[in-house]
Amino acid sequence: MADTSDIKNGLAIRFNNDVYTVVEFQHVKPGKGAAFVRTKLKSLTSGKVIDNTFPSGTKIEIVNLTRTKYQYSYPDGNDLVFIHPETFDQISIPRDKIDGVEFLKENEMVDVVIDSDTDKILTVDIPIFVVMKVVYTEPGIKGDTATNAMKPAKLETGAEVKVPLFIDNDEIIKVDTRTKTYVERVK
Repeated sequence: MADTSDIKNGLAIRFNNDVYTVVEFQHVKPGKGAAFVRTKLKSLTSGKVIDNTFPSGTKIEIVNLTRTKYQYSYPDGNDLVFIHPETFDQISIPRDKIDGVEFLKENEMVDVVIDSDTDKILTVDIPIFVVMKVVYTEPGIKGDTATNAMKPAKLETGAEVKVPLFIDNDEIIKVDTRTKTYVERVK
């Protein structure tokens, strides 16, 4: 069992019967009173972010996570089916466990995060940047670029993002799946 001195960014802990990762932390030693650790924790099961303060020296339970590469195969109702590239084992994961699922293409490699102690699938991490084709966007108006204006564009997976006016149909763009925003045009 560890204590608050072991807290660092990215650490997975069991807290309130859930598994959280530490997003941010700060050791605070006030001039008066006991020291404490202020944290921002993200639930791996629900994606919810909470703030919590641990008194210094509090015991915490560290969770061992296993990240395994899987390949997205196909949708099956409300689940998505993934295949292990070496063993060809198939797993089904509900859509709501996957953040940014609208940017997932067939044969895309993802990291499946599993709690090593319980063998429970916690979440699926898709790539941070994906390259996608724009299937439909309104044509941009020439000379209307002084305002950094953006327009909606529909991508090959059905996702919609805002793109600059100079992006046309059938162009390839890079998208940040964390913020769901356009990054750049791909040549």
